[in-house]
Amino acid sequence: MARRAQIKSRKITAEDVRKLVVPSDPQIDGDGERIAFVHKVADEPSTYCTQIWIASADGVKKSRRLTAGPRDRSPRWSPDGTSIAFVREAERGNPQIMLAAMRGMKLAAPKKLTKLLDGSIGNFRFSPSGDEIAFAYRQTLVERTTAAAKARTASGQSTPPLVIDDPWYRLDGDGVFGSARFRLHILNIHTRRIRELALGDTLGMFSFDWSPDGKTIAATVNRSPRALFEPWKTEIVIADVRTGKIKALDGLADGPKSSVTWSPDGTMVAYAGRIGRTEMYATENLGLFVHDLRTKITRNLLRSSDFCLMSATLSDSVDTSFASWIQWMPGGDSLLMRIGWHGSGHIASASLAGNFVALHTPIGAEHLPCTLSRDGARIALIRSAPTEPPEVCVADITGREFPVRQVTRVNCALCDQLDLAVPEESWTKAKDGVAVHYWTMRPPKSARAGRKTPGVLEVHGGPHAQYGWAFFHEFQLLAAAGYTVVYGNPRGSKGYGRAFCQAIQGTWGVKDWMDVQAITRAMRSDRGIDNARIGIMGGSYGGFMTLWAVGHSSEYCGAISDRCVSNIVSHSGNSDFPDIPGMYWTGSAYSDPKHLWKSSPIASFSKARTPMLLIHSEGDLRCNIEQSEQVHAALAVQNVPVRFVKYPRETSHGMSRAGPPDLRMHRLGEILAWWKKIF
Repeated sequence: MARRAQIKSRKITAEDVRKLVVPSDPQIDGDGERIAFVHKVADEPSTYCTQIWIASADGVKKSRRLTAGPRDRSPRWSPDGTSIAFVREAERGNPQIMLAAMRGMKLAAPKKLTKLLDGSIGNFRFSPSGDEIAFAYRQTLVERTTAAAKARTASGQSTPPLVIDDPWYRLDGDGVFGSARFRLHILNIHTRRIRELALGDTLGMFSFDWSPDGKTIAATVNRSPRALFEPWKTEIVIADVRTGKIKALDGLADGPKSSVTWSPDGTMVAYAGRIGRTEMYATENLGLFVHDLRTKITRNLLRSSDFCLMSATLSDSVDTSFASWIQWMPGGDSLLMRIGWHGSGHIASASLAGNFVALHTPIGAEHLPCTLSRDGARIALIRSAPTEPPEVCVADITGREFPVRQVTRVNCALCDQLDLAVPEESWTKAKDGVAVHYWTMRPPKSARAGRKTPGVLEVHGGPHAQYGWAFFHEFQLLAAAGYTVVYGNPRGSKGYGRAFCQAIQGTWGVKDWMDVQAITRAMRSDRGIDNARIGIMGGSYGGFMTLWAVGHSSEYCGAISDRCVSNIVSHSGNSDFPDIPGMYWTGSAYSDPKHLWKSSPIASFSKARTPMLLIHSEGDLRCNIEQSEQVHAALAVQNVPVRFVKYPRETSHGMSRAGPPDLRMHRLGEILAWWKKIF
């Protein structure tokens, strides 16, 4: 949001990772007056403190802390607004649901509602009456609990083996959970009694919502023994809260389904989904479906548009969610949603009466809506922009455009000190005529030493995501170090329609590489960039493209590959999500590996001569560290300059965004040192 003009006193640094606050999960009370949210900031060299804070929706009162933390999250208002429930995490896997009375902007002493064993709590929701809470809970396998580990240490016993009977046993950032699954439970707030509502879901990735009368719960479930490989078998079931009886909705087409939500009058359910048994779900637009329980007719409100409900704008400073956000308006005649388009995250709406989808927020910022007031007049959201770290905001639903007002200033004191770079938006064309969207972030005035600067091209991960108008600490840090940072959205990105995303279906390194080359040509024609000093870097899929670039071109004077995919043949069997033939690439490692090998960067590394910094986490379950180890060996054998930085097992694929603060700072230091050496 706009702030008063003032002199910026310093450049951003790697150490600012410890000062940036990440607000998330803003929950507006029913009256639309107060917003509870999660406040996350580094408190020790290797840890964060997460607390529940509160802000007034009018922004008049200063936001303040409600809980002490250090691991409190997921605030949820009771329907009458008199109390807040939240999750309090113990140091090692023993979360509990807490409840505290609210008096204005003050919180009474929290009381523990649950006595759960080691495990994890997912989403939870109050019943409409406020007497019960439905929550997802996964109990840790007994042999993997903290108590069991201590007992083994005391008795001198070995850690037992993990026996795997199901391919779904681990998830990056979540760890190894074996056969344990999230299950739906009902908690009576008054008696503290907990009972399971058995849905039969085999993955534990269900979404759920209370019916308006509180008698039933709608849930998206997959009851197939091969659910991981058969997402099209996802159903929507209605569970009777009292009897536990489950009934699947009739008339729904095959296809994955998520984010189910009841209409205000209880006659319809809306959900995010796709239709069909095709494996290529990642490139298909995620639609907004409304199913009428009376007529059994289902409609996709996004059918006539090219929008997608899964279009996250990536950032290392915002708690980005890939989950769809769907919210009924109180009248039940339209729905709100989040749409990613051309680098921005928008609040959008669709009417049941027509096929028109409206975007209500401006470009130039990332908007992450979370909750709606009871009267449908206000939305609590997180907003960020390239020069504005995330803050809690309110969008007023007043007409065609939703004015957005900032209600917290958790990052303003820091931001007001910093001389930040302002990106320039541009489009260029690939050789086949396709338009490619990109941004150029030049060094701020305090970092400009001469007319021309080295250029660093950043390629995003996913690949089905987008770069754009969100705050990105790493980009600002590179600009502050005197580099011109260029980032864009090659084919395969979300936010530009189905055809653009689907262009890399089955094959990486062809049309997406054409787009990366187009952005590189634009960099070479930029009068502010030194043609002799252009480097490339990226993480995950961006690491893949970085490796592809140096294996197929000698135009980059240096490269940084972070948590990469280098060998698709080996990657297809060692990721937390095993590769399904046709999901991302044509062929399979066990029956038709030719295409996978041809699409692997490592297959072209006999030509690679570009100095390379490799970054990877030992605990990465998405892209195993052996992917970087293969690159390191290939370059070292050929005497190509290479440096390999391995981060410890307790870090994951998301280390650059959510890893320990000291290791994130170390990583940024390695990046700065590498480019200083190269340039």
